[in-house]
Amino acid sequence: GERFIYSDLNFMLLAHIVERVSGQSFDRFVQDHLFDPLGMVETWFNPPAALRDRIAPTERCAVLAWPCGDPEAPMLRGRVHDPTARRMGGVAGHAGLFSTARDLASFCAMLLAGGAYEGGQLLAPLTVARMTTVSTPSHLADKRGLGWDIDSRFSSNRGDLFSVGSYGHTGFTGTSLWLDPVSETFVVFLSSRLHPEGEGDVRALRGEVATLVASALRD
Repeated sequence: GERFIYSDLNFMLLAHIVERVSGQSFDRFVQDHLFDPLGMVETWFNPPAALRDRIAPTERCAVLAWPCGDPEAPMLRGRVHDPTARRMGGVAGHAGLFSTARDLASFCAMLLAGGAYEGGQLLAPLTVARMTTVSTPSHLADKRGLGWDIDSRFSSNRGDLFSVGSYGHTGFTGTSLWLDPVSETFVVFLSSRLHPEGEGDVRALRGEVATLVASALRD
């Protein structure tokens, strides 16, 4: 309870626990219990090669290399950028998922509906509430839920107008979700900030987009 450290390790462990308890591989489990019920038909770990032309590239990198940036290496495209997830075969609890704005809209709608989607209940309402309630000690400046960012040094994608009761997350390659239960609004931001040389920065732009969305709701 002394400090907050952003780390992938607990989510890697969580995926392993899911596999042990369910008897399924992690990618199979989330496909059966989350993606298929939500109609997320374009969301995968290790997407098919036939979809490569629709997937945003990141930067040049050998399959198991880190850091990236070798000018002679192939461009990563359709392969997870995160080096640990690449070494784990592309399926991990902390990275490796490819998706589309349409699919992520279904995911966000389910969360804003308390885990419900088209007559089904994928997550219990109390589960969603618990995930999105501040779980860090009250004396810490960084306010985090269970897996979700609420008000921390990583919250620039919230913008200037969404309330602290909203929540979201960012991805290293330039992706972001932010959800506001009060206005029943979500913002899906998909970019590839690393292309082509691994040096892009979209933090300000993500915040500006969220601010514009929130300001439109108040007009």
